[in-house]
Amino acid sequence: MVWYTLLVLAVGVERLAELVVARRHARWSLAHGAVESGRGHYPVMVVLHTALLAGCLAEVWALDRPFPPVLGWAMLAAAVAAQGLRWWCVLTLGPRWNTRVLVVPGMPLVSGGPYRWLRHPNYVAVVAEGVALPLVHGAWLTAACFTLANAALLTVRIRCEDVALGAVSGAAAASAPVGVRGGAR
Repeated sequence: MVWYTLLVLAVGVERLAELVVARRHARWSLAHGAVESGRGHYPVMVVLHTALLAGCLAEVWALDRPFPPVLGWAMLAAAVAAQGLRWWCVLTLGPRWNTRVLVVPGMPLVSGGPYRWLRHPNYVAVVAEGVALPLVHGAWLTAACFTLANAALLTVRIRCEDVALGAVSGAAAASAPVGVRGGAR
């Protein structure tokens, strides 16, 4: 359980690094005339992602969840892959990536990197991590609760990003099959 605790804490540190990058990118976006959308759901997203990390630790320690070797190692690989995909998105979007929905009017949609194949690759990473991280150490209740709550949040979030892009980039951006949707997580 100690190794798992260190893993979850490392993910927490990674989240803090994301916030530092997001803050720097927000300054860039706002300096370039970005329009922000979705302020209402952002605090819910912060609470949900914090609850994921806390839930992982609480369930494993309080319910004495064992490490299931086959599932645990597979889920660890999936969690690491999700982090790789997330940072590929960050690097591909550059200063347009953010945890908030900030859209700079007139900027073209990004169609490189993982956006070449997926409409919302960052959210694929979030979904994968939300399942994999808890299951590394058998925290199936946390995985299930986060997945359900995250599905509801992503429904709102993706709709918000698509509307925001459509409003500042034109109708073509809102219906494009590929590209950044607001640049946010």
